[in-house]
Amino acid sequence: MSVLFVDQKMAQEDGSPVTSSAMYFPGLGSPYPWLSPGIGSPYPWLRELKSEERGLCLIQLLQGCAHHVASGSIEQANVWLEQISQLASAGGDTMQRIAAYFTEALADRMLKGLPGLYKALNSTKLSSIAEEIHIKRLFFDLCPFLKLSYVITNQAIVEAMEGEKMVHIIDLHSFEPAQWINLIQTLNARPEGPPHLRITGIHEHKEVLEQMAARLTEEAEKHDIPFQFNAIVSKLENLDVESLRVKTGEALAVCSVLQLHSLLATDDDMTRRKSPLATNNLQKVMHINKLTLGEWLEKDPISAYSLSPDSSLSPLSLGASPKMGSFLTALWGLSPKLMVITEQESNHNGHTLMDRIIEALHYYAALFDCLESTVSRASMERQKVEKMLFGEEIKNIISCEGTDRKERHEKLEKWILRLELSGFGRVQLSYHGRMQAKKMLRDYGYDGYEIKEDNGCLVICWHDRPLFSVSAWRFRRYE
Repeated sequence: MSVLFVDQKMAQEDGSPVTSSAMYFPGLGSPYPWLSPGIGSPYPWLRELKSEERGLCLIQLLQGCAHHVASGSIEQANVWLEQISQLASAGGDTMQRIAAYFTEALADRMLKGLPGLYKALNSTKLSSIAEEIHIKRLFFDLCPFLKLSYVITNQAIVEAMEGEKMVHIIDLHSFEPAQWINLIQTLNARPEGPPHLRITGIHEHKEVLEQMAARLTEEAEKHDIPFQFNAIVSKLENLDVESLRVKTGEALAVCSVLQLHSLLATDDDMTRRKSPLATNNLQKVMHINKLTLGEWLEKDPISAYSLSPDSSLSPLSLGASPKMGSFLTALWGLSPKLMVITEQESNHNGHTLMDRIIEALHYYAALFDCLESTVSRASMERQKVEKMLFGEEIKNIISCEGTDRKERHEKLEKWILRLELSGFGRVQLSYHGRMQAKKMLRDYGYDGYEIKEDNGCLVICWHDRPLFSVSAWRFRRYE
């Protein structure tokens, strides 16, 4: 399905700008004037649309509804939601399923304007850590993304730790033993023999870490590898980095899989005020390197990006989250030999609701399409992943603001800039790691996925659409 998203600012025939929520669909006589909901909307006729036409209608209806939600026009948004509900279905085709979760997110945002009603409707909701872990493992089983991240990360660790006798790994979200079981087996096969391995696992639930410790200790004993598991019960945002206790003589690796973006959550009112943090970070980097701003721009390859404070790629735009800056500085202080970061390759941290919705539509359409290509529509496992993982992420991106909005995904280019400003040096991921990832795709029969190289990093794509990035970093001492 070919969809052209038209910028909200368009020009009238006389050249003056107008604001429109219209979307144009090549070859289908768009925009559709009959898509404006109102009294007497042709609901039965809409339900008879063919799949592609229905998908195009849903996209336009979603954007129109989103404009009303963003502007606070609740009654108008409600009319659009009613019409979308005639076409959307959590058990339908890809676009119907996406529409179901986007409308749920938009409705959730509307309800938050009525806090009493919102709290009453959500007061009895239960959350289970066992169910949360179960859903993440279903995602691991149904899609190759986490498997690929683990393969690439482990290969980078093995290469960086060659010859090291004491290896310490800090796992910033320790819940899946499969990654480290594979690493233990790989380290056991080293020609020089396995190192003493210590893994520090961080998770907010003690029982998850206890299960990790038991499973990994069992695997290490099977291979007679000296092993220690340190459990730290903490949310990432509350983590005391000093509690990680890196010992003298240990070669340190840090692993973060889909975690760092949550540290970008901040009070959005604060981000609108001028913060000196990014400027101070830039001054710190230049001072350590004894460079003027002009010299830094000339020397640094990222200098091609605009330094306008409003630019998304400007160093001055990275100061909105003091927590992220202090956390990366603390990690840098541990002098890691390697740090491998996996993040969603999309920008869901835009300043406006409409920016986030349009970007999220593109991104999650690809993720839903991945499942559509391999898993039956009737699969309960698929529906659980779509509702409890993708659906909850969509809801957080659209419905939440301020510190509650945790799913602030950003693209690789911005992570590169942020990490280099924090003092880290890039480590190029090896050709062998890329080939291992491609082999895994072939072995599991995953068709339609690609691994692309981008400035020494690897990007995992569904066809040509980048979905996840993996980048490697090291402690860089300034002279």
